[in-house]
Amino acid sequence: MLALRSAGYEVLVPFGENTRYDLVIDDGRSLTRIQCKTGRLRAGAVRFKTCSTYGHHRNPLAAQRSYMGEIDAFAVYCPETSGIYLVPIDDLPVLARAALRVEPARNGQKKFTRLAAKYEVAWIEVRRSSTRRVNVAPHSQAPGRPPTVTATR
Repeated sequence: MLALRSAGYEVLVPFGENTRYDLVIDDGRSLTRIQCKTGRLRAGAVRFKTCSTYGHHRNPLAAQRSYMGEIDAFAVYCPETSGIYLVPIDDLPVLARAALRVEPARNGQKKFTRLAAKYEVAWIEVRRSSTRRVNVAPHSQAPGRPPTVTATR
């Protein structure tokens, strides 16, 4: 939330439970429903789930449930890259998992790949001290290494 706030978004948290989104961001023009996910770096791509899993429930109606029509974007944090990515759900044609390429594909494929840099809004640098540095790429600015925001735990 700090990274999104530092990137210029107002961050709203829903009241109550059982909403399909974790927070809402306001860019001054529109409200965007966000589902937060953790991504993992695997084979040169940040991979994350784009559905909820209900296998742990006693009698689930479905083992997985898509977020289509219920959120507008995913906010993905990847500890291995320290990146925070804001990915519109309309950019993800898959219903179970998605990948953002950090490195070029080994087979040279470029078509139908999503580059992580296109969606990066911030990166977090955690140090051993009690200070956490949050680097933010403002969504209205051209790509490049973003300014630094420092926060303490």
